[in-house]
Amino acid sequence: MIGYLEGRVVARRERFAIVLTPGGVGYELELPAPVAASLPAPGGTCALFVHTVVREDAFELFGFATLDDRETFRLLLGISKLGPRTALGILSCFSADDLARLVATGDMEALVRVPGIGKKSAQRIFIELTYKLEGRASAAAPLAAPAGVGAGVLADVVAGLTNLGYADADARRVGAAVLEDEPDLDVAGALRQALKRLASEKT
Repeated sequence: MIGYLEGRVVARRERFAIVLTPGGVGYELELPAPVAASLPAPGGTCALFVHTVVREDAFELFGFATLDDRETFRLLLGISKLGPRTALGILSCFSADDLARLVATGDMEALVRVPGIGKKSAQRIFIELTYKLEGRASAAAPLAAPAGVGAGVLADVVAGLTNLGYADADARRVGAAVLEDEPDLDVAGALRQALKRLASEKT
């Protein structure tokens, strides 16, 4: 069972990356979109927590920036009729803390913004999340305003979105709109909001 990888990024796309370990083995990992966007360009090094799925017909690796996000992914897999791709989609829109806040505030509708999740599915997922995150949700703290955000955050958001294949003009437009609405967001939070807006524009 592979639980953690360190190595050099060989390739990176919107939802996956190939990481070459010092032992010379290249691993392909599926990733939440913000994690993929935050990886260095090919040639740079990274470290990821990994969830391994082994089936008769597949051996799949899912990578996460933090241990908490990996545990949240595993928690989501425990929800009935929710597979790894949908769980990955949820974590592309919401961090572990975001999900705890959704439960704490009763914001079921937010899940509908995840591509592939309709209103009925959102209701079912939300109910199960409420039980699974009981206690953790009540302890979720409000988002704190990080120091030194602003133009630097926008530049990082634009860079992340263009790395994922979005046009520079779209990345700047959506990134600026997100930060205008929520100026206290850090880079990861702004990326999530920008990706949600871009996804909603496609529907």
